[in-house]
Amino acid sequence: MSTPIPRIVIVGGGAGGLGLATQLGQKLGKKQKAEILLIDKNRTHIWKPLLHEVATGSLDADLDGVVYSAHAVKHGYQFQLGELTDLDLDNKQLMLSAITNDKGEALLPARQLSYDTLVLAVGSVSNDFGTPGVKEHCFFLDSHNQANRFHNALLDSFTRMHQSEEQQKLNIAIVGGGATGVELSAELYHVTDLLKTYGLNKMTADRLAITLIEAGPRILPALPERIAASATRELTKLGVSVRQNTRIEQANAKGFVTSEGELIEANLMLWAAGVKAPDFIKQIDGLNLNRANQVLVRPTLQAQGHEDLFVIGDCCACEQA
Repeated sequence: MSTPIPRIVIVGGGAGGLGLATQLGQKLGKKQKAEILLIDKNRTHIWKPLLHEVATGSLDADLDGVVYSAHAVKHGYQFQLGELTDLDLDNKQLMLSAITNDKGEALLPARQLSYDTLVLAVGSVSNDFGTPGVKEHCFFLDSHNQANRFHNALLDSFTRMHQSEEQQKLNIAIVGGGATGVELSAELYHVTDLLKTYGLNKMTADRLAITLIEAGPRILPALPERIAASATRELTKLGVSVRQNTRIEQANAKGFVTSEGELIEANLMLWAAGVKAPDFIKQIDGLNLNRANQVLVRPTLQAQGHEDLFVIGDCCACEQA
């Protein structure tokens, strides 16, 4: 009687999860040395650093994404559509929620899957740090669905302004001076060149008023100061108002309110300040987490206290000695 091959389950098809599934599929899956299973709640992968281009319409996620099921066949792994809801580390079982279509009709029931080795690669989501009003009034760019929501709202705003007799400006405020906020600020000015495709040739760059808000002393804090200074100059040339050392206390229907009580008015607000691991991670018993919900791992990327659980990407953290 043949010995069953081990099952390696990867939850999360972002850059890390998809890359790992591809490598393991090529080395183990195709040779029948292990069953490689990738699970994601979306059917298509879009590289997260490109979501700002989806948000502005510069990139079409449906055309430029990777379809997991087709990619899996080519690279020797399996794909299942599903969303992780719970994890039994002692019995090596993971629970997936039921899947419904746009009409609310059931496609797949809630399921329970076993694994021999599990890899969590569920990425991160925006961290609003509990700031009042952010969830209610702001857009986020954590997924291509959210990027599409912002893109549709942007087109609606452009259409409304295009058909209006008034020559008002569209005020867009972005909180977070990291890569996403900086790239989106620049991309929004360039997107006016694409508006002719939608028949909105009256919408020009001078009708945009973009404010980039950073709580720290400079944008792009992870990069050398000279690069941050250069980016600030380029954004200012484009017309972006770069507000550094500006802390947001709350968001409301009119815009962002700073710690000094100033209202930064905005028609569209986007929050891109900081990340954390998804909240469901907190519900899993037996994991050691930091304040950002990230799973604490050893240098091998194994979760502390769990030999068969690896955590990669934004959802993990390694304590410094």
